[in-house]
Amino acid sequence: MRTPGIVIFGLVLSPCGWILDLTSTVAPNWRTLTSVSGQSSDTVINQGIWDICKSFTTSSSVTCNLRSTDQTYFSNQIITVAQGMMVASLIVTLIGLAVVTPGARCWRNRPPRWALTSFGGVLIFCSGVLTIIPIAWYTHLLPSLNTTTTFTNPSSPGITVGYCIVLGYIGGIMEVLAGVVLFVGVCSCCGGKNRGEQPVTIPGPTRYTARPRPRPRPEPYPRTNVPTSTSSSSSVSYPREELDFPRAKSQYRGTVNPSYSGKPYDADL
Repeated sequence: MRTPGIVIFGLVLSPCGWILDLTSTVAPNWRTLTSVSGQSSDTVINQGIWDICKSFTTSSSVTCNLRSTDQTYFSNQIITVAQGMMVASLIVTLIGLAVVTPGARCWRNRPPRWALTSFGGVLIFCSGVLTIIPIAWYTHLLPSLNTTTTFTNPSSPGITVGYCIVLGYIGGIMEVLAGVVLFVGVCSCCGGKNRGEQPVTIPGPTRYTARPRPRPRPEPYPRTNVPTSTSSSSSVSYPREELDFPRAKSQYRGTVNPSYSGKPYDADL
């Protein structure tokens, strides 16, 4: 049986969203700081939820593992919340995919298990929500997060959104959409009635019934020892060997008294 389109749509969006969420979680680029005091004008500081990196716009050199230089930034509440929720989102997505995959049964000629597929869709939907919440919260607090980094112009600090925020939004939305389309399968309208799906009948073991045996045909007795009759009333002579017909059973005639010989005229008495 062909796999329904909504199941394929959910199975494609879920891993894509998970990859984007993973990149957003581990990459240190949730926000970007420029115009840092005491640094060259081409210095760019990238802050994530696990690490801080420093790069330069005029060169390709990148210096990471600078977490110890700004403990004030990691003391913000949103950083701790984002760490826990992003990791939880990745784990829940994997669990949801593990539930949806056997429920879809794309490799077998059987209809999907809609209850199992819908439950996996709920898990994937929750994982998308777990991603969007810390991303949106961090974006809201982006310019007001505490940090030890000072700027050349404090009235207009150079704070911009990093690419991890964009990837997190896209990945979370993809997971939410995947969870919704997979959960829709639990509805009766998507249970196979309106898509033209026909239930597949699994052939069982073949049963054979014993047929009544036919009655054996009477076998003709060989008449090879009978001499060919030369006297016949027919103009065409047929050998007696070719006229083999089933011999009828002889009727019981009873005992014959040899001492009595009947005469033709005895019947008139």
